Amino acid sequence: MIYSFDGSYQGFLTALFESFERKHFEVSLVVQDDFFAPLFEEVFDVVTDFQKAQRVQKGLHKVCSPKHKTDIFKVFLSEKPEAWKALIYIVQKQFLGKKDILDNYGDAQILLFHKTLTSVDRERHRMKAFVRFQKSEDGMFYCMIEPDFNVLPLISDFFRKRYADQKWLIYDVKRKYGVLYDQQTLSEVYLTPHQQNALTNSENIISFDETEEKYQTLWQQYFKSTNIEARKNMKLHLQHVPRRYWKYLVEKQM
Repeated sequence: MIYSFDGSYQGFLTALFESFERKHFEVSLVVQDDFFAPLFEEVFDVVTDFQKAQRVQKGLHKVCSPKHKTDIFKVFLSEKPEAWKALIYIVQKQFLGKKDILDNYGDAQILLFHKTLTSVDRERHRMKAFVRFQKSEDGMFYCMIEPDFNVLPLISDFFRKRYADQKWLIYDVKRKYGVLYDQQTLSEVYLTPHQQNALTNSENIISFDETEEKYQTLWQQYFKSTNIEARKNMKLHLQHVPRRYWKYLVEKQM
């Protein structure tokens, strides 16, 4: 059975509710905007219902530890349909009273859950390390990221605590949304095509603060001076800093 939903976490929780209520135990999830229904395949369109989503949240609170609830959210953020299918399978089992289900690594769905969780956690950790803010002339610090998974919800609070005295924007170019911090609250922002182009254009439509380019040059010089050519190990370097992250790293723009 295929369930199509809006791609939101509330929509996912609603899909969980519907699958349990309708006794559909083999469910594949797809995002409505990215999906074309195949011929002869039954598709159920999930309408996001916050009350149903809240009931599932309360149910998860009863059968899951706080860590496991967080892990479910992390795996959801992988945006992988096969991982979503594993989540539905696992939560249904838990609601049916199956205990210690996550310890059964012989189950392919459980194994997929743990592998996906590890991948999302790794990406979250890397994004904390690879975010490079640039200061615009209006005093706003901004940066762009293109993570493999939708980890922005997992890193925004880390940067809120770390840069509590600054206004900043982290924008996910791949998913076309960002998180803005105004020194008080975090909020999601969605830019117009013109605004996004101002962020991503290589000609820097956004003007730097007068000291920004100096700091960038100093950082590049420091990075170059500490890079001992005789000890250079590109294979090891790529393991820690994969090439796909280089696009937005100041030290790589030399």
